[in-house]
Amino acid sequence: MKQTTNSILMIRPVAFRMNEQTAVNNYYQKVLDNLLPATVNAKAQQEFDAFVEKLRAVGVNVIVVDDTLNPDTPDSIFPNNWISFHENADVVLYPMFAENRRKERREEVLDLLEEQDFEIENIVDYTDAEEDGYYLEGTGSIVLDRTNAKAYCALSPRADEELFIEFCEDFDMHPVIFEAFQTVDGERKLIYHTNVMMCIGETFAIICSECIDDKKERKMVLDFLKADGKEIILITEKQVNNFAGNMLEVRGSNDKKYLVMSDSAHQSLTAKQIEQLEKHAQIISSSLDTIEVCGGGSARCMMAEIFLPKS
Repeated sequence: MKQTTNSILMIRPVAFRMNEQTAVNNYYQKVLDNLLPATVNAKAQQEFDAFVEKLRAVGVNVIVVDDTLNPDTPDSIFPNNWISFHENADVVLYPMFAENRRKERREEVLDLLEEQDFEIENIVDYTDAEEDGYYLEGTGSIVLDRTNAKAYCALSPRADEELFIEFCEDFDMHPVIFEAFQTVDGERKLIYHTNVMMCIGETFAIICSECIDDKKERKMVLDFLKADGKEIILITEKQVNNFAGNMLEVRGSNDKKYLVMSDSAHQSLTAKQIEQLEKHAQIISSSLDTIEVCGGGSARCMMAEIFLPKS
């Protein structure tokens, strides 16, 4: 199994704003009081377009789908939460915590990929779990080590343990389950998505181990990563707040490896961390300030990797 791909899906926003339904447990979101909604969306579009341009400039195949005004989907810019695409031609649809995020699931996205010669054989649909109040938000909740058949999941209101185990059984992955916390107003609260505090590349892993309060769980997670030969690059909780865990390794032209992140993530890294990362991949960063502040997500959340075979 490949860990990285050259093709990614991105959704261009039309009515991006802070989503009041997700803010209840995404403590990274903030309201930009002094900006009109139209201004917030325009800024998000500018950041989105500049980001896509940087990826395409190095040969990443970015498939952009425009969002629609109807239905109202303020978080559509983060497609990796509702869909994932796999090498065996499976597409997975995930159950989403926020009701208005469920409307992001669009048939025509699959049609468009098939038009581009991607093969889709099977749709694995977990969305029924929403009716019972169980959620698993895609590669936000699950960080995949595809090559070593492991899946990492920090449990939260958006990542149900039983659903995660079901996913691992369906895809023949070994589940690595733990809890990750952040400090909010002096209290330790569960981090809403695993991909905020860790990222797995082909030969490295970025992780905020200090978010895993339970020492046994922390050791277990680090032991798995080490056993698979990953160079571990530790980040701090302060760096997590700057989205330094929310990165993705992709392939550009000539199969060159790139590590994609936001400017704020890049600027939060130390010289030593940058040196460690650059041994594995070239860094690409782009300004995503508005998207990060209002959306509470960053570069990784904006990219849904496409591993589907080509017909």
